[in-house]
Amino acid sequence: MSIATTMIIRLEIRKAEASFGDVASRLAAVGGDIVAIDVIRAGKEATTRDLTVNVQDAANGAIVQTLTSMPGIKVINVSDRTFLAHLGGKIEVTPKMPIKNREDLSLVYTPGVARVCMAIAEDPGKAYSLTMKRNTVAVVTDGTAVLGLGDIGPEAAMPVMEGKAMLFKQLADIDAFPLCLNTKDPDEIISIVKAVAPGFGGINLEDIASPRCFEIERRLAEELDIPVFHDDQHGTSVVALAGLLNALKVVDKELADCRIAVVGIGAAGVSICRLLLAAGAQRIYAVDREGILHRGREYANAEWRWLADATNPENLSGGLTEAVRGADVFIGVSGGGILTVEHLQSMAPDNIVFAMANPLPEIEPELAEPHVRVLATGRSDYPNQINNVLCFPGIFRGALDCRAKAVNLEMKLAAAQAIAAVVHPDERNEQYIIPSIFNEKVVEQVRLAVIRAAVATGMARRLPPDIT
Repeated sequence: MSIATTMIIRLEIRKAEASFGDVASRLAAVGGDIVAIDVIRAGKEATTRDLTVNVQDAANGAIVQTLTSMPGIKVINVSDRTFLAHLGGKIEVTPKMPIKNREDLSLVYTPGVARVCMAIAEDPGKAYSLTMKRNTVAVVTDGTAVLGLGDIGPEAAMPVMEGKAMLFKQLADIDAFPLCLNTKDPDEIISIVKAVAPGFGGINLEDIASPRCFEIERRLAEELDIPVFHDDQHGTSVVALAGLLNALKVVDKELADCRIAVVGIGAAGVSICRLLLAAGAQRIYAVDREGILHRGREYANAEWRWLADATNPENLSGGLTEAVRGADVFIGVSGGGILTVEHLQSMAPDNIVFAMANPLPEIEPELAEPHVRVLATGRSDYPNQINNVLCFPGIFRGALDCRAKAVNLEMKLAAAQAIAAVVHPDERNEQYIIPSIFNEKVVEQVRLAVIRAAVATGMARRLPPDIT
């Protein structure tokens, strides 16, 4: 699958050797569509122009190669809208009030700030009311599992963490700050996060490779008194469950009765299995690279051992083919192209397929659609996108507003049910089982559900005034 983008190319065209018409025809031949032209300089011998060109595949170098091979053409610079959006980073810190004179300075800094410091020293709980702590989340990564790119390091992970911070602010008015750590050692990561935790109301772990992510989250949740949430695990599982709840209503099936194949048992796959079990699923078959997890195989990781015991009630062995045969539901968080039309044809009638690998789903939607009743992917260019953005802003908004000590299982289940409920029964159909990430109801409904679940389970330390 190709990904369309827009490139901005600055060219010098020497009039004696080439014309703009030559450039336009050559670009069209390799799939470039010129949508704007800006003349930067015009001389007797040469002109310099910026061409805005729509191209189907950002990774395809044919556009630039074509231009550089043309006589009389000099490529001065190439950029695209994505890179331009990242120049200088995507977030900044701004003050809430201007400092215009000495009186303002004395209020926010010395000497006035000393009184506030002492108030917090005497009662540390006042940090929630007198500092940014109550509305600030740390987005923490070690850069070892970034998107589908793998271990690319903390610097390369920064654009993703900045983007996450933007979403926190725009969707839930939460201030989030990226912390990209130059270590892969779980003990060191835990130590660093604990050391910086006093300045934050919550910790969002992001793009940390499995299986280390399980230990890091578990220990931080045990040792900190603020919410710790690994979004790759729980954000994915919450939104997947929300979509599945609505998909099951479309096909008129019950979760407890369904045979469910979950393929890709990393951070997201393990969490999806756990949340499905908590929601009432009884026939889950977890599939990794070596086949269906079952009792009798040896597993080095405790999460896999637990899943082998908790799923696969018949203790089946085999691989993807055996897991999918007769399944009502396929949930993929693995890799592109592993699922075939034959697999889909072997599933139960009125089947549900969540092919969530990104950017390439487990099967191309065009191939799957004739053989699937309800189809969802992780992509934004197809219906039913399973996107973590539907979860984490509302989860953290609710957790921060009630000053939750943690994000527990009940809060995650409540969030999934709230997301599902945003889709009105009259609207629900095969093409619409999950709301848009821009649906303004999502964050507020998730927030309310999370707060109520936190209060009911003793996680809340504060009751917001709008909660009765």
